[in-house]
Amino acid sequence: MTPHSLAFYVDVVTTGTVLGVGPTASPDRVTRALGSNFGENTFGNRSMCRDYGLAEFFWDRASVEHTWSGHHFTLQVHRLAYRDRTLVNETLRARYGRFTPRLRFEKLQRLLERRGVPLLEIPEIPANAPHFRTFWQPDSRVAVSVISTYGEYSTPDNLRVGDVYKIHAPMAVEEVEWRRARAG
Repeated sequence: MTPHSLAFYVDVVTTGTVLGVGPTASPDRVTRALGSNFGENTFGNRSMCRDYGLAEFFWDRASVEHTWSGHHFTLQVHRLAYRDRTLVNETLRARYGRFTPRLRFEKLQRLLERRGVPLLEIPEIPANAPHFRTFWQPDSRVAVSVISTYGEYSTPDNLRVGDVYKIHAPMAVEEVEWRRARAG
């Protein structure tokens, strides 16, 4: 049995979903899975984000006449370091239990490797280097961002080198190839 929140992160990286809900799910489908306690931000009439505390889901649409199309989700793991118990919503706590304030990348990677789920390091975008490293799971298209070195004003003071900063899905094969081409 994987302890506490580690099982949640393993599930997300392995499946590319949060509680079975993928990045292309409709707003209603996400709310059915995560509950109705969220903050909603719209950016004009064409982009929307719902913030469930730890998880954020993003949608866009061509115009107000069109339905929302799921774009991506992000787990803002770094927020847990503030130790606000209400950050992880009731649905996630009921299923996975307590969430620790930090997620150590090496623990997550080790658990994934035991399950045959590799994380491949890909080049970091210049704006985040050298403070972050990114690892990618090609089957689920999930990216894991990890603190690689401390940088004043670049990394949170309450995280350590080796802590997961965020988990994001999907990261398209084309983005991975673009990053690799830029890195040479």
